Amino acid sequence: MKKLISIAAFFATLAVVPAWAAIQTVTLSVPGMTCAACPITVKKALSKVDGMQEINVSYKKLEAVVSFDDAKTTVDALTKATENAGYPASVK
Repeated sequence: MKKLISIAAFFATLAVVPAWAAIQTVTLSVPGMTCAACPITVKKALSKVDGMQEINVSYKKLEAVVSFDDAKTTVDALTKATENAGYPASVK
């Protein structure tokens, strides 16, 4: 009986331990940036997404290179954030 309780306790801890998070980097194409001020808006929108680690937005390349914690956010959330700011983006 004691062994059964130990096994049950072990499996119960597995249910509450989060999966190992990883920092992911993705490059987003943001073709709607039409001026040098646009990257500021895109960066601000992305920075509000939970789990952001690093954001580099380039007007010249029309892209955003974003590092994020994949346990806290997704690529879909990132593209939704840019879209909500008026700059639809897609994975490059």
